[in-house]
Amino acid sequence: TMKLKFNTVALVALFCLCSLTLYIAFSAFNSKTTDKPDLEAFVKPEELITEPSIRFNLRADSFHVSTEIIKKNEFLSTILERYNISPLTVSTIAKKSKPIFDVRKMSVGKNYTLFSNKENPSQLAYFIYQLNPIDYIVYDLRDSVHVYAGKKKVYKKVETIMGTINSSLYEALQESGSSPDIAIPLSEIFGGVVNFYAIQKGDWFKIQYERHYVNDELIGHGKIQSAVFSHKEKEFEAHYFQSDSNSKGNYYDENGNSLRRAFLKAPLKYSRISSRFSGKRLHPVQKIWKAHLGTDYAAPHGTPIVATADGVVIESKLGRGNGNYVKVKHNKTYTTQYLHMSKRAVKRGQRVSQGQVIGYVGSTGLATGPHVCYRFWENGKQVDALRKNFKSSEPINGKYKQAFAELVRIKQLQLANAKAPIPIDEIIEYTAYQDGPPDLFKYFGKL
Repeated sequence: TMKLKFNTVALVALFCLCSLTLYIAFSAFNSKTTDKPDLEAFVKPEELITEPSIRFNLRADSFHVSTEIIKKNEFLSTILERYNISPLTVSTIAKKSKPIFDVRKMSVGKNYTLFSNKENPSQLAYFIYQLNPIDYIVYDLRDSVHVYAGKKKVYKKVETIMGTINSSLYEALQESGSSPDIAIPLSEIFGGVVNFYAIQKGDWFKIQYERHYVNDELIGHGKIQSAVFSHKEKEFEAHYFQSDSNSKGNYYDENGNSLRRAFLKAPLKYSRISSRFSGKRLHPVQKIWKAHLGTDYAAPHGTPIVATADGVVIESKLGRGNGNYVKVKHNKTYTTQYLHMSKRAVKRGQRVSQGQVIGYVGSTGLATGPHVCYRFWENGKQVDALRKNFKSSEPINGKYKQAFAELVRIKQLQLANAKAPIPIDEIIEYTAYQDGPPDLFKYFGKL
């Protein structure tokens, strides 16, 4: 029995010794040969890779980079002189640049960026002049001079704005966070169905349009995709539709009817009606009662005047009472005339299209101030243009109706669900807090 117990203990001891030996052996096999910490145990593999900084399509992290503004009495030669670039080299740069950009046109206030040697910043490698937020000219000054043009990538985002008119469309657009310039395409889209010279307090709009960004900086706006404009409690819809890449897109209402009309409502984009069509009016210059067979639109001197429809110029001259004027024949039925221009932009016999500039607002002839008198003939008789309602152009092609209907359904849903803008006074009030009040998310978190 004693012998059996001894053998059992010996076997257990031998098993433990073998296990310990194997553990040490495998531990030694897997041990690290360096004392450096194991970064992979703490950092994800993708976090170990650092993306290079790219500016103007160049590896900015390989250079010392600085951006400056061209100051008064500063030229390319004076800038490059600070980097010990000789006048002869500057002359070579100017010659090579001329087919792309004339260096003499570098203007005060424009940005330029310098890429110089990282170890020796006085050694210039690239000089880059920014024409605008998108376009730039690169001057490669390394081994030999190379000049080429480049463009920054423009990102388009579709955004929705909305607002209610309290005083003017311009102010309402500004308060909505959009550029007031969007009023121009908006008035062109709805120009045939909405009289933008009679918009009133309480009219409202929702606009879905493209905004253009470069490096998160807003640089402008693009095409309006869809819009709703409520005027005198009546809603008008506009949806941009392009059947294919080879055809020209157009704006249609929700039923597929074109919003383009045979005639625009007025010959000016921005103005006010100063005198309407009347059978009897006291003439402001002659001081006698006489018929006023036109509509006067007051606007600043030099405001562009456009043709209200396609046609041919049959008169373009200076008259005693009419001043500088243009007369356009559109077809056998309709003719229009535009009086008191400061300058005419078309000649007799010239074909013009709807919206084309034909002259500029002035006060020539019998006029007390800058305006255009717009006259309208129908079958040889002058009529009130504001009382005319013209049908739209061709509706959407039947084979595209189903695709257009689906587009309208999506756009209507997007516009209906668009979030209301934050009132300006609330933005001022809540941004006054450094950390923000507890309900700040209610105003900013869902935007």
